[in-house]
Amino acid sequence: MTMLSVLIPVYNAERTIEHLCEKLIGLYLSEFRLEIVLVNDYSTDDTDKICRNLYEKYRDIITYIKLSRNFGEHNALMAGLNHVSGDYCVMMDDDLQNPPEEIGKLIREIQKGYDAVYSVYADKKDSFIRNIGSRFNDRVANVILKKPAALYLSSFKIINRFLINEIIKYTGPDPYIDGIIMRTTDSIGKVPVEHRRRQYNKSGYTLAKLISVWGAMVVNFSLVPLRIVGIWGVALIVIGVFYGGIKAYDDLHTYGKLSEFETLMSANLFFRGFTLIGVSVLGEYVGRIYMSLNRDPQYVIRSIYRSHGKSARVNYIRDVKGKDGQTKYQSEN
Repeated sequence: MTMLSVLIPVYNAERTIEHLCEKLIGLYLSEFRLEIVLVNDYSTDDTDKICRNLYEKYRDIITYIKLSRNFGEHNALMAGLNHVSGDYCVMMDDDLQNPPEEIGKLIREIQKGYDAVYSVYADKKDSFIRNIGSRFNDRVANVILKKPAALYLSSFKIINRFLINEIIKYTGPDPYIDGIIMRTTDSIGKVPVEHRRRQYNKSGYTLAKLISVWGAMVVNFSLVPLRIVGIWGVALIVIGVFYGGIKAYDDLHTYGKLSEFETLMSANLFFRGFTLIGVSVLGEYVGRIYMSLNRDPQYVIRSIYRSHGKSARVNYIRDVKGKDGQTKYQSEN
């Protein structure tokens, strides 16, 4: 029987996570060897208590991982992917916007031989601002990740064991799961699914988090920004030479034009501003190199609840920049 893992990053989901898990078990336990992996990204409500209760109730199905602080969705997914056992892994949010019934469509599509299958929404029920951000991210991904224009990088997707094993090889401190998928395989499918309106709470994605995710995609997986800055710098040199030639040819009539001082200052400010932008982009790359060399962890697990032939509860710390690349376990007292 095929083993199916469902990986759910959880954040302040006290009103939805129990219903979601119960629904998944009711739908797929008889059809698959089912595993549900919950990764609590440092929720501030009663999510931890509810997840522990779910683990106690379904020890043979649910693995519960509790992170030591809020690392972000993609880092939480990396923590979970290092613990899934399935032939396939479905990744989905905890907010019930993706109906569990739609997982069957993803499974049937990936069984055609794809490495990954993304969901496509005919009518996306997010807020106006969130939809604008998603469209912008999608357009950037077309250039940065060389993503097919018709493919939408949804958080509701399924990947096979080959891709799971490749993704967890990534050891950078700021993983972007979709970027890793895009650079690993072209065998990607898509399937239309329903998207429901959020019923409880607000999205955990603030503007700062959206910018952080966008930055991880742009900087970690492409040199395009540096190349754009370089090309634009060459263009500015050409413009500067052309402008200097025009001024040299000018008959010095200044009526109705900017004064020489104003012209000099405007050009100076423009070039200085662009220099700062270039330094900022370069600094972003250097900063991420520093973070990698500084061995910043992708995540730190405070505790893990699991019954797959191991101790039910252990403290877990993964040094993602360790020389041996091995995970480290320490029994909890």
